[in-house]
Amino acid sequence: MSEKCGITVIGAGAWGTALGMLLAEKDKFTVTMWSFEEDVADSINEAHENRYLPGIHLPDSLRAEADLSKALKGASIVLSASPAQVVREVMTEAAPHVSADALVVSASKGIENETLLRMDELLGQILPEQSMERFCVLSGPGFAKEVVSHAPTAVVIAGRTTEAAKEAQDIFQTPYFRIYTSTDIVGVELGGALKNVIALAAGITSGLGYGHNTIAAVITRGLAEITRLGVAMGGDRATFSGLAGMGDLLLTCTGDLSRNRTVGYRLGRGESLQEILSDMKAVAEGVKTTESVYELAKGRGVEMPFVEQVYGILNNDVKPADALEALMLREPTSEEWH
Repeated sequence: MSEKCGITVIGAGAWGTALGMLLAEKDKFTVTMWSFEEDVADSINEAHENRYLPGIHLPDSLRAEADLSKALKGASIVLSASPAQVVREVMTEAAPHVSADALVVSASKGIENETLLRMDELLGQILPEQSMERFCVLSGPGFAKEVVSHAPTAVVIAGRTTEAAKEAQDIFQTPYFRIYTSTDIVGVELGGALKNVIALAAGITSGLGYGHNTIAAVITRGLAEITRLGVAMGGDRATFSGLAGMGDLLLTCTGDLSRNRTVGYRLGRGESLQEILSDMKAVAEGVKTTESVYELAKGRGVEMPFVEQVYGILNNDVKPADALEALMLREPTSEEWH
């Protein structure tokens, strides 16, 4: 009997754990989670539970480590699933223990604040050049809770090469988790990061008490903004109409399990950002990503009215109702997406 392939999942939040569980259930791999919280690692090993995915019994074969070097020992596949703003710190520590011929897949959705780098650019500064030649990113519409419940889900994996994307597709595909491939890493990463900012806007709109008309406008015009910046940064326009663009945007703007939509909703209801974040267990990536996207758009001269207003609400104490009014009273224009 051949030895099972070793996979390490770096990041034991809800999404990392859901993907780790999916891989462990395939019974083709030895899957090890890394958690920076020792009690989370202990809970995965002993109770087969993770507080970031409450009520879910994890496979007995899914193991966890709080020591990165131990977690990465023997791994030929590495899945980076930490929150975007800590990926540099975590992967810098991990890098000496990542095999040069490992297949590295990123599942983090965000843009680093200090450098405005996407995850593939960031990891390219840290990881061995050889492993980056086969680098892939996994993104698309997937709530962790639904994935572990085996709800039919479709996502996209973009690779530096078609061969790498197909290799990762084979690793992650299951009867309930369908993978489509792409080579547009830029577009897939930006779709996954930028939709969280628009989800904040959608949540704010719902929190203000508005209904389907308004949400439809936010989603559609939000997609126009995502596409404009994405194309300006080198993404393929078609990507933003696919799973990593419209698909993920639609899910995150409408689903009750969306952390970013929830933050926006509570802002719309009048709560302060500080009090919202203080009682959240998990990270809402859109809050930090808004800062990065605002700066990227400004630097490239890309018009992003929703991003500007969300940035104002988060950073300049702009009232949500005033932000919505400012959007509606802008100069009339044509429906151009370029």
